[in-house]
Amino acid sequence: MTIEILVPDLPESVADATVATWHKQPGDAVSRDDILVEIETDKVILEVPAPEDGVLEAIIEEEGATVLSKQLLAKLKPGAVAGEPTQDTTASTEASPDKRHTAALSEETNDALSPAVRRLLAEHNLDASEVKGSGVGGRITREDIDAHIAKKSSAPASTAKAEAIEAPAAARTEKRVPMTRLRKTVANRLLEAKNSTAMLTTFNEVNMKPIMDLRAQYKDQFEKRHDTRLGFMSFYVKAVTEALKRYPEVNASIDGTDIVYHNYFDISMAVSTPRGLVTPVLKDCDLLGFADIEKGIKELAIKGRDGKLQVEDLMGGNFTITNGGVFGSLMSTPIINPPQAAILGMHKIQDRPMAVNGKVEILPMMYLALSYDHRLIDGRESVGFLVTIKELLEDPARLLLDV
Repeated sequence: MTIEILVPDLPESVADATVATWHKQPGDAVSRDDILVEIETDKVILEVPAPEDGVLEAIIEEEGATVLSKQLLAKLKPGAVAGEPTQDTTASTEASPDKRHTAALSEETNDALSPAVRRLLAEHNLDASEVKGSGVGGRITREDIDAHIAKKSSAPASTAKAEAIEAPAAARTEKRVPMTRLRKTVANRLLEAKNSTAMLTTFNEVNMKPIMDLRAQYKDQFEKRHDTRLGFMSFYVKAVTEALKRYPEVNASIDGTDIVYHNYFDISMAVSTPRGLVTPVLKDCDLLGFADIEKGIKELAIKGRDGKLQVEDLMGGNFTITNGGVFGSLMSTPIINPPQAAILGMHKIQDRPMAVNGKVEILPMMYLALSYDHRLIDGRESVGFLVTIKELLEDPARLLLDV
């Protein structure tokens, strides 16, 4: 009896997927719920677990293959023990030693490497010959690269310095790696936003001292009571939600020749992950308190970092907040996330001399940038929306008093 391993059901918005990484190879023993393979879609990575204990008998779709929902990926022999001959492993064991040696050598060539492995090697500027493969026939897996990087980073600094001095000048080389599905999707959506919207950006600046003073006063009590830190993002989300209530055009979207006004407040958060930029959604922000917002953002950030975001985490969203300030950006013009009508860019908080009541004061200032679709949002609404956010952030009591 053989169990067929199939591609999971793909969401309606996802036409196909790519086989990203096989964690097991033919002949490997697997336990129930072990991750066999990762499937990469335009939005998230789906993990396919083993349904039972046994041995992976055959891989039907190799890494890099494009697959559809319910397509056959591999075959699993339940109850088998690693080392027992299976349909695929018998042929390899009957091969002559010379043929096995030649096959092992061929696995070390760049052509034998999977697209995911080639991409990781290029991202970390590694040579395949430096990495010891643990897969079948010495094949390099993603885990081998992670282990090699960890070992390399733990080497003494003095040794690394000595090697750098003795090493010859680096040769002028190039590496070509396949673009990930997520990167291709992001590229297409950015072009779509530039080509299909009348995008403009308006700027303002906000004095962050009131919020910084409020955080300094209550952060310990807040963390003790709610078991989460009080960050800036909860203030941003609260201010944006209130501004969206006052300017419904910014919370709307265009569908053909219709304008769709949303009476709920789902806000997308631009998050940088190892795979690229994603925008998970924090839903019903008008019903959340500061602690709920902080916990929700932290959960989405962790899931994004670990590659655990689900399709439902990325669906929807009426407005996007992106915080380039965490990377040191002082000013930017963010690009709209279609079909949304606007996106707010937050930036680095920097001390600057400001004129206050005829005197110069050093204040922690931050630039705000609102990019919006001029087909739907006029200048009055865009500027008023941004000024509302500025006023709410500079006087946080307004967020509590709804004034």
